[in-house]
Parts: sequence; structure tokens; C-alpha cells
Amino acid sequence: MSESQLWHDVDDYFTTQLSPNDEALDAAVRDSEAAGLPPVAVTAPQGKFLQLLAQIQGARTILEIGTLGGYSTIWMARGLPADGRLISLEYSARHAEVATRNIARAGLDRIAEVRVGPALESLPKLADENPAPFDLVFIDADKANNPRYVEWALRLTRAGSLIVVDNVVRQGRVVEAGSTDPDVVGSRAAVELIARHPRLSGTALQTVGSKGHDGFALARVLA
Repeated sequence: MSESQLWHDVDDYFTTQLSPNDEALDAAVRDSEAAGLPPVAVTAPQGKFLQLLAQIQGARTILEIGTLGGYSTIWMARGLPADGRLISLEYSARHAEVATRNIARAGLDRIAEVRVGPALESLPKLADENPAPFDLVFIDADKANNPRYVEWALRLTRAGSLIVVDNVVRQGRVVEAGSTDPDVVGSRAAVELIARHPRLSGTALQTVGSKGHDGFALARVLA
């Protein structure tokens, strides 16, 4: 058995035991695939992890940067109370249309809202609304802008809020200091921003699984 097949099999086992999909999640995956969306959504164990983070945090408000087909959105929205609020920012109108249908089918359209447009244009508009601070921010969009998304997350959160930045390992290429790949450069810049920012305490973890070798950074807002 290859190493990658073993990772996949372990993911399948954990999914079956701890985070099985239901009809709404399965349909979200099917519809995303049918619409030709890239197969880069979080896995079921990762989705359950985000849901548990929201619940452990006692989150009432979540900001997601990068919706794709709404699979991760559904997981996180299910971690909110009935009067909670999740705002998800999606660049692609086509992706947002698929996600909105998936969220509605899951019965979460009163909690979760998808806003369309470049996140760096949507975020200032969101800030102008003076929303309540977000308790959890999940960043899973274009990696080149990760540090800018972290900076915006800081503006829109409070002491005690959590910020998750996905896909920072880049199959191990995050260690390549001389890389010119925008995704690697953006991931390194986000990690280094978390490391030096006086308002953040963070860590990063490598993961392996059905999506290969990757990982995420997790930071807590201090003040």
C-alpha cells in the first residue's frame, strides 16, 4: 500500500467513525462536482474540526473568506446557535450560486449568507457596517493574499477570537524561503505575520490525508 493510499484510508476511517456526511453534505459535494468546482473543499474530518472549534469557542458569529461550494460553510454554520450569523465571502458568482443552493438545502440560509466579489473589496464594505466582532474567522481563499486577510481578520475580531488560515503547508513548500510561487509567498507571509504580531498567539500544524500533505495555522487574538 502506498503512503498516500494509507492517508486516504485513515481519513475514510475517521470520517466513518467521527464525522460522517449526511444528505445535505453529500448533496453539496455532488452539486459542487457537477458544477465543475475545483475539488479543494475541506475534508469531512476537517469540516468537523471547524464545527468543533466554533462550538468550543461558543461562537455566535463566523466570517469565512472563500466559500467554494459551501461545504465548509455548512459544517461551521451547524456549530452556531439558532440566532448565530455566518458571512462567507466568495469571489466567483458561479461558486456562490452553487453554495447558496447547498446552504439553503441544509436549512441554514437564515444563518449563513454568501457575499459575492473580491474579498479585499467585500471586507471594507463589511467593516463599514460596523458588525459585531467575529468569534471565528476561517481563511481559505487565494493564498497570495493570506497576510492581508489576516490583517482584516484582526480588524473584525476581538480579544479571544480565533483565526484559522488553511492550506499553509503547500505540500511542504512553505519552507522554501526563496520561492516565487505566490501561494507559497502568501502562506509564509501569513505565518510570519502571526509570529510577530503583538495581538496574535498562534501555531501551525501539518496534516496528511485524502488531500495529501498540507496543514493550517491557528491564531488567537490577544487584545
